[in-house]
Formats: sequence, C-alpha cells, structure tokens
Amino acid sequence: MTSTDSAQKAPAKDPWDLPDVSGLVVGVLGGTGPQGKGLAYRLAKAGQKVIIGSRAADRAQAAADELGHGVEGADNAETARRSDIVIVAVPWDGHGKTLESLREELAGKLVVDCVNPLGFDKQGAYALKPEEGSAAQQAAALLPDSRVTAAFHHLSAVLLEDPEIDEVDTDVMVLGEARADVEIVQALAGRIPGMRGIFAGRLRNAHQVESLVANLISVNRRYKAHAGLRVTDV
Repeated sequence: MTSTDSAQKAPAKDPWDLPDVSGLVVGVLGGTGPQGKGLAYRLAKAGQKVIIGSRAADRAQAAADELGHGVEGADNAETARRSDIVIVAVPWDGHGKTLESLREELAGKLVVDCVNPLGFDKQGAYALKPEEGSAAQQAAALLPDSRVTAAFHHLSAVLLEDPEIDEVDTDVMVLGEARADVEIVQALAGRIPGMRGIFAGRLRNAHQVESLVANLISVNRRYKAHAGLRVTDV
C-alpha cells in the first residue's frame, strides 16, 4: 500500500457544523431603518450583543432605547470600530458613499451586505444591476481590507419587528468567498429562532439573490403576505 493509499481522505465536513458566534459583537449600519432595526431586535433578543449605527448618534441611541435587550446606539464609524461583524442595511442610494467613508473603520471586519438594489415604477419593483454586478460586489470593491459576505436579503421587516412573533420562518441565503466567513454568517442567522443560514455561492452570484426581492414584493402585494424563502432537501 502506498503512502497515498494509506492517507485516507479526511471525512467531509458536516455543513451544519457551524461555529459558536454568541460572543461576537454585531453592528448594524442603517440600524434605524426597518430592516436594520428588525435584524438588530431579533439578534439582541437571541442574546447577541448589538450596536446600531446611524449618521446621527442620537438617532441611533433613540432607536436602541426603543429596542431594549441591551442594544446600544452610536454613529456609523463608532459602530464599525466596536463590532466584530458589521451588517450593512443602508438604503441603496447611500450604499457606496457610506461604505467608502468607512473603509478604514471596516478594515479587518466581517461585513455582511444585505442591501437590495431596486427601482420602483407604476408596474412595481424591479431589480437594478450595479456596475460591479451587485451591491455585495460593490461593497467588496470599496472595502478591499474587509471580508465581505452577502445575506439577510429576503426578510420581512414587519415580521422581524413584531414582538408578538416568536419565530421567523425563513431561510437566509449566504454568499461569500471564504467558507469560514460564510459559516459565521450562517451561524448568526441560526441564532434567530425559525431561521437557517444556507450557503448559496460566491459573491459573483449575489445579483440574482438581491434581485429576488423584487419578486417577493410582487408576491406580498398579490397575497397580502410577508413572504420568505425555504430551501428544500437540505
């Protein structure tokens, strides 16, 4: 038997063997908007330390006081500096400018982009395609010293913010270049009851994930719902 034969392949890693992220500080840029605020609330309620950021620190603190569960508020720069993981939930029209201004503070951080580039007209919502390919790819281009992932695109802010709802029944598609970073974000999603984080490819595949929100908006309008996604057979 050759040494190659004797060196058995290591067993494949269980894709559900995810890291413990309970001790990580999560910052939410755009944490005073509905999606950011809802995510901050759910993560803090699950026991995560959360800081919400805004351009104005007093506005962030007011939102944090409203949420409770130990949430703190700060301006965007301080939020980025103090956090291990930074969720980007700012409006699309301010996405590039916000990230460019925080390049130094976000260096070395795990950044989770959940921004959906959308336009709206009389026919409803439609996807926009940024020059870089997607919001997540724009973030990666603007933040060369950060570890950029994409996730949390398809969540209903109404459900996230509703204290009467105990579980948010949905999967979260997570994209990124490094498996370790993706698994951290998957684990973070899994902290919220009812939610799973599912690996969904590299950042080059982020556009269609971001775009799908336009379809979900159409679903919600037709069925008077707050639709989410479930990935079957995993």
